[in-house]
Amino acid sequence: MAEIKCPKCGEVFQVEEAGYAAIVGQVRNAEFEKELREREKQFETAKNSELTLLKAQNQMEKEREIFSLRQEIEQLKSRIQTGEQEKALAVTQAVSGQKDELNEKDKIILQLQNRLQAAEKDGQLREQSLKENFEIQLKAKDETISFYKDLKTRMSTKMLGETLEKHCETEFNKLRATAFQRAYFEKDNDAKSGSKGDYIFRDSTEDGTEFISIMFEMKNEMDTTATKHKNEDFFKELDKDRTEKNCEYAVLVSLLESDSELYNTGIVDVSHKYPKMYVVRPQFFIPIITLLRNAALHSADYRRQLAEVKNQHIDISHFEDDLNDFKAKFGRNYQLASDKFKKAIEEIDKTIDHLQKTKEALLSSDNNLRLANDKAQELTVKKLVRKNATMAQKFAELEKTKENDTPLI
Repeated sequence: MAEIKCPKCGEVFQVEEAGYAAIVGQVRNAEFEKELREREKQFETAKNSELTLLKAQNQMEKEREIFSLRQEIEQLKSRIQTGEQEKALAVTQAVSGQKDELNEKDKIILQLQNRLQAAEKDGQLREQSLKENFEIQLKAKDETISFYKDLKTRMSTKMLGETLEKHCETEFNKLRATAFQRAYFEKDNDAKSGSKGDYIFRDSTEDGTEFISIMFEMKNEMDTTATKHKNEDFFKELDKDRTEKNCEYAVLVSLLESDSELYNTGIVDVSHKYPKMYVVRPQFFIPIITLLRNAALHSADYRRQLAEVKNQHIDISHFEDDLNDFKAKFGRNYQLASDKFKKAIEEIDKTIDHLQKTKEALLSSDNNLRLANDKAQELTVKKLVRKNATMAQKFAELEKTKENDTPLI
């Protein structure tokens, strides 16, 4: 049981738990609602106060913004008025100067139109020229194709080969006077080594320094030939001819393997098999010369310097050879002269010895002659006839005769 005391009279009475809980709930609900209503009133009052304050503040702020906006509007009006005046002045000035600008623009436009027309005309002329050149080249190519087809059907293998050589020579001679003024292009007639190419091309600079050399071989055959040759069949011999004739490049001008996609594409480099070797169709005969020549021409200066160095080396080698030859000949001559000198000394020694003996013999002879002279001086007639009675008588008679013959004075 729960006790409840009355707040007014102070009486205390007992209530069951359930009733007590209900009463407490009612009291709490009533108090809560009362407090809630009071809080709501307080909130409403505070809200109204804040709204009033906010309205006042907003009004003041609004009036301030309106005032500021009005000032800005006035300033803008002033600026607009000033701008309109400046605009009117600028328009007046622009209108006065626009006529000159328009005239200048018209002139520029007219010039551009003229240039455009000239460019279009020039383009048309170039296009026409290109078309004509293309048609000429196409016609020449067709004629070349027809020419070689006709050759294959009309001529023997030898005639085909000779005609191909003649064709290449003619094509070169057409350009010799203009493009190859210092060039050498002649048949290879030197067969000392047992084989020879068809043509040799060489070109030199103005000072005579050779900067390009090509060995050419021309090959063709009839379509009806039973055993078909391949270009590769001639590589080894061509490389041999190139080396023996001291040429830098080797070119096979060939109509063999006419269905080959490789050789029909143009200039074919076969340097992977033989150094500096190319295979071309006849229509690329002049282009291959031009390409190799122009490439080599850039290195002509280096070749000239190399040639000078080689010549200097050759001169030094010749000098050394001459010096060695002079040394050898001088040594041989010295040896011969030395031998002869020794022999001469020996002969002189022998001569001196002989002369010494001769001298001694002469000295001995002189002594003998002196002794003989002394004896001869001492010799008299009396001594001679002293032991010879006959001679003594003869001399005695001679003396008498001399005495008788002496004249009287």
